[in-house]
Amino acid sequence: MADGAWLSLGIGVLTGMRSMSALAALTWAASRGGSRVGWIPSGPVARGLATAAAAAEMAGDKMPFAPDRRIPPSVLVRLALGAVGGAALAGPGVSRAEGAAVGVAGAVAGTILGRAARGANTRFAGEWARALTEDAAAAALAVALVHSAARPGRP
Repeated sequence: MADGAWLSLGIGVLTGMRSMSALAALTWAASRGGSRVGWIPSGPVARGLATAAAAAEMAGDKMPFAPDRRIPPSVLVRLALGAVGGAALAGPGVSRAEGAAVGVAGAVAGTILGRAARGANTRFAGEWARALTEDAAAAALAVALVHSAARPGRP
């Protein structure tokens, strides 16, 4: 894989794990000049709303009524966000179309692997621990992506 595709893959994986965290990361990356597209909202209101949505998703995911991330509407949203994020964060030598494709592949991987690692529910302490670990991993990945996307010399 081309060096410039790693951020596209990362945002895709994040999208599969926590779709709203990926949206928040995109707004933060755009605000720091890390997006290749100009249409990602990057103002303080957009960043605040996206960050609040990410926090709400993390809380809501643990509720007994939370839908499975693998149902068709959820998967379609994750694939779309993975494509947008992959195109926006594609690095040097990677076209936006290639970045979008890598983002979609990452979203598929993040959806499947995140669900497998997380488990089906949060009725017991061990299940809560896995869910909170996924939240922490998603937050850490989001911070790393924003930091890497905004580094000097990156187009």
